[in-house]
Amino acid sequence: MDKFGSLTEHLQKYFGFDRFKGQQEEAIKSVLEGNNTFVLMPTGGGKSLIYQLPALLMEGTAIIISPLIALMKNQVDSIRGFGSEDNIAHFLNSSLSKAAIQEVKNNVLEGNTKLLYVAPESLTKEDNIEFLKKIKISFYAIDEAHCISEWGHDFRPEYRRIRPIVNEIGPSPIIALTATATAKVQHDIQKNLGIQDAKVFKASFNRANLYYEVRPKVKPEAQIIKFIKENQGKSGIIYCLSRKKVEELAETLVVNGIKALPYHAGMDANTRSGNQDKFLMEEVDVIVATIAFGMGIDKPDVRFVIHYDIPKSLEGYYQETGRSGRDGGEGKCITFYSYKDIQKLEKFMHGKPVAEQEIGNQLLLDTVSYAESAICRRIILLHYFGEKYQQDNCGNCDNCLNPKEQIDATKELEIGLNAIKEVKEKYKAEHITNILIGKQTAAIKSFKHYTLDAFGKGEKNDERFWNAVFRQAMVAGFINKDIENYGLLKINPLGHEFLSKPQTFMLVRNHEYEEEETTTNGGGAPTGATGGDPTLFAMLKDLRKATAKKLNLPPFVIFQDPSLADMSIQYPVTIEELQQIQGVGQGKAKRYGKDFVKLIKQYVEENEIERAQDMVVRTVANKSKNKVFIIQSIDRKISFEDIANSKGLEVKDILTEVEAIVNSGTRLNIDYYINDVLDDEQQEDIFEYFREAENDTLQAAVDELGEDDYSEEDIRLMRIKFLSDMGN
Repeated sequence: MDKFGSLTEHLQKYFGFDRFKGQQEEAIKSVLEGNNTFVLMPTGGGKSLIYQLPALLMEGTAIIISPLIALMKNQVDSIRGFGSEDNIAHFLNSSLSKAAIQEVKNNVLEGNTKLLYVAPESLTKEDNIEFLKKIKISFYAIDEAHCISEWGHDFRPEYRRIRPIVNEIGPSPIIALTATATAKVQHDIQKNLGIQDAKVFKASFNRANLYYEVRPKVKPEAQIIKFIKENQGKSGIIYCLSRKKVEELAETLVVNGIKALPYHAGMDANTRSGNQDKFLMEEVDVIVATIAFGMGIDKPDVRFVIHYDIPKSLEGYYQETGRSGRDGGEGKCITFYSYKDIQKLEKFMHGKPVAEQEIGNQLLLDTVSYAESAICRRIILLHYFGEKYQQDNCGNCDNCLNPKEQIDATKELEIGLNAIKEVKEKYKAEHITNILIGKQTAAIKSFKHYTLDAFGKGEKNDERFWNAVFRQAMVAGFINKDIENYGLLKINPLGHEFLSKPQTFMLVRNHEYEEEETTTNGGGAPTGATGGDPTLFAMLKDLRKATAKKLNLPPFVIFQDPSLADMSIQYPVTIEELQQIQGVGQGKAKRYGKDFVKLIKQYVEENEIERAQDMVVRTVANKSKNKVFIIQSIDRKISFEDIANSKGLEVKDILTEVEAIVNSGTRLNIDYYINDVLDDEQQEDIFEYFREAENDTLQAAVDELGEDDYSEEDIRLMRIKFLSDMGN
């Protein structure tokens, strides 16, 4: 060790820091002494320094195996920034040309390169293995090592081949580093890499500056917009599970005046890295992303991380929330929870191998327990990572700031522990809960568990209650989940002690999150035509009637009822705001809007209404991907049948799209098609009906005109022509 001199001096010389953080120094000494080393440190704990500094000091080249190309490039740039030579660090991955790869290899063979970053896929290539055999390797560092474990949240098969390849190249010490690993994952990593003898350095997982909150998923867009507007100018990340939702939410934020961009693996590489750079350079405040975003993102001042969808595992949740407040400042972590999302995730797992489904379901159950539990979020999170949080109230999560009442559940704990004992500790929490509530599942029937003493003994309470009992009994140390066997419940010595001499066990009842009942039609306006403000709604209807009379048009041509309803909820007072109202669009707003916004403005002022504009979710105009195609096809006079066939749709679907286009104020000339279907007299007949009609409902038109004479499709076509000619 002494041959390396003072580590603090080297730290100052290479990185400009005057002291180490936490266990960094001990872990670095372990690497310098040539030990296999396992480093478990939360995001922002300074893991990369643990291999960077020894690599600069030791003889030979350190091979850093890293899963992300963008991350490698950042790390290499950063090391070169500290040193004087570019050759000090290189990366080897699929983004390089053949010539560039050869240049990297030549530099490494000359002996000037101290760190060589390699993607796991590149490591498995035969010519790279042959090349690595020629150089002196100081050690191998495996970054994001949780990727090795199928229990981890980012399983990658190439990672499981690292050990055999290291053996082939020639053994050197191995350093495994990760920011999230349960005891199960840690065991899996060490076993797979053959480093059970590794020195383990585990930092505390507590991030005291992060605030954790779980909210019911009711109108999440409105909640997100309000939250961002209350945190104006702060940087944040919003995670969604699907690429489609990423695109939609980013667009919704933009039309609501928020600087946001999307990021997901389906975008082309240039757009994706461009969007990431704009976020890092603070040209945008918010990035909406799938979990493809964030590994190694070194932005210290991300002030909030929002999960639009609940993550698949607590490892993923911890890793993603850990990207906020890395500078020790404020970091708000808000998650939206709905049990429907969990059911969706369960559906995704069907068809996967049984073992994988077992693992996935275990991870999901832990996530559900975390979301529904009303005890301190920190206690649950740290317990999940094998750490005991010593306080009862952290003062920085929703459950601690709004504590729920506790109930005495001593009797229930006793019933629960006896049930685990009766099934000889061979079943999971879910199965034991079913026994207790007396549920005749297929498993209970086949194991004849309906004959047990415990069967139906807890039927006074539901599944959620028993879920809370088992979760809180784990946290209190009475039981644990057997990590080797898919989460079977085992009783700890403390649990046996409790059974022989019960002491009071206080339970915090789980949250019951409300589900979103009402669906809205686009954004804000309810389906149907009831207004938010009945007085204003009635006044708008009167104005519409007067306008229609003046222009000699039926009222529905001006604005339809759902549009008036939306106006009475959102109070638009400018033409720009009116364009955001459901079913209005630019054309109608300019043609008819002046009097309407004038009336609303006057009404708002006279009644001193506070317009909660930050609460209003402006929806993205329905830019159906078929919309432009349909408009262009109609301009080229293509028949509706041909348009439908080319998109694999039916004519009625095309009519629905065309109706939406015309209703929002775009004029379309479909005479060429109508003339093939109806003669002049028939057209005039239907046109005249709509001119006199009180409303534009299809059923009323069919009843009046007679379905023997005209089909529903004929009437829809003429209604489109009527609205387009008269209204736009």
